[in-house]
Amino acid sequence: MDRQELGAFLRSRRERLAPQDVGLPSGPRRRTPGLRREEAAVLAHISTEYYVRLEQGRAPRPSGEVLAGIARALRLTDAEADHLHVLAGTAPTRDRLHRREVRPSILVLLERLPQTAGIVVSATFEVLAWNSLAAALMEDFASVGREDRNLARRAFLGARDPGRTLYGVSDATEFRHHVVTGLRATAARYPGDPDVTRLVAELRAGSADFARLWDRHDVQAAPTLTKTFDHAVVGEVTVDCDSLALTDCDQHLVLYSAPAGSPAAEALALLNVLGPRAADYRL
Repeated sequence: MDRQELGAFLRSRRERLAPQDVGLPSGPRRRTPGLRREEAAVLAHISTEYYVRLEQGRAPRPSGEVLAGIARALRLTDAEADHLHVLAGTAPTRDRLHRREVRPSILVLLERLPQTAGIVVSATFEVLAWNSLAAALMEDFASVGREDRNLARRAFLGARDPGRTLYGVSDATEFRHHVVTGLRATAARYPGDPDVTRLVAELRAGSADFARLWDRHDVQAAPTLTKTFDHAVVGEVTVDCDSLALTDCDQHLVLYSAPAGSPAAEALALLNVLGPRAADYRL
């Protein structure tokens, strides 16, 4: 049970709710944002004293029933409720260290997708594997070190070429929010993984934007269905974006494709011919 993180998460979710959101009168005097602690406790059917102790990180581990009541009271989404259980230590957690090894079958699959750019991303947003088209569209990942292949670092700390930090994607702001919510969930699943702890500390110290988003305690971001890359060779390429969870190893297979016959499909076909050397124009 991570008492301090649990308390901070509960406080952040309580403060975002207005009284009218839960059917309570707003009243003329409210010195703090959101619900009062006693209001949240009543809605969760627990004592105010116990709820206060939870937020202060002084309470014993709550039961599953108590957590369910709090989730309902604070109008948590499914992702937020799952995160609450993980913080309380009542949900199954992953192995102590996040996985970086990619299954051989996934590596073979990547190479069998000649018209689709594909990458495998770890729980810490490190690009672990890629195919030739992904290297042409984004970067020749084989030519950079492990730290430069981490998309979280790229998003918040920049890259060798600051103008191409995120490959000219159109949704950089949304992607940064997605990174923060993903890393917060990862940190809850792997509290003892030094790589995870070190990455979060590095990002908090090096990026005020990351620190601000991190302190919001969000754990769910909107899905990305399309993405536009501004490529130095073929210009803007708008592709469909599908992220498939590899649940057994806590990784994601991210695929970028385009409808047959579309301008984007033609651009991908040209990049497929050029191969990873097309990315050299970015550097």
